[in-house]
Amino acid sequence: MTLVPQAPSIRPARPEDVPAVVAMVHELADYERAPEQCHLTEGQLHAALFGPSPALFGHVAVDADDRPLGFALWFLNFSTWEGVHGVYLEDLYVRPEARGTGAGRALLATLAAICVERGYRRLDWWMIHWNPAAHFYASIGATSMDEWVPYRLAGPALHSLAAQAETAPARPDA
Repeated sequence: MTLVPQAPSIRPARPEDVPAVVAMVHELADYERAPEQCHLTEGQLHAALFGPSPALFGHVAVDADDRPLGFALWFLNFSTWEGVHGVYLEDLYVRPEARGTGAGRALLATLAAICVERGYRRLDWWMIHWNPAAHFYASIGATSMDEWVPYRLAGPALHSLAAQAETAPARPDA
């Protein structure tokens, strides 16, 4: 008799999930061939998710014993064309042993449900071009945005441009 693994449950991340999520973020960085670029700490993630004014949100896929098997970390964006917020999925990861259980689909379905419930019109994310998940994303109706080219300003270039600002920027949370 073959045992079929129970489908994972999805729930909002809790403070006690932070160590597992940080470990999985580092696993994701390793998978994406960039482990040296990942510097996330438990303290940083805890502050981002559970600080006084969190701007980052998270969900975890958990097994029957409530152990995290995967996660989705996301935040709100805003579409000036649509005139409403949307969800930007920063990272989605499912541990190799839990792939094929429906955890990834369930995490995305949860975010889609949040969008629909709140009247958001889009769920956006980026994917590294060689990721085999492209077939899965296409199967759920996601489309690549080939006509849009991502840009990033970071490091010395970010600091150089910031030095050109005429006044100190106002803090959005002040």
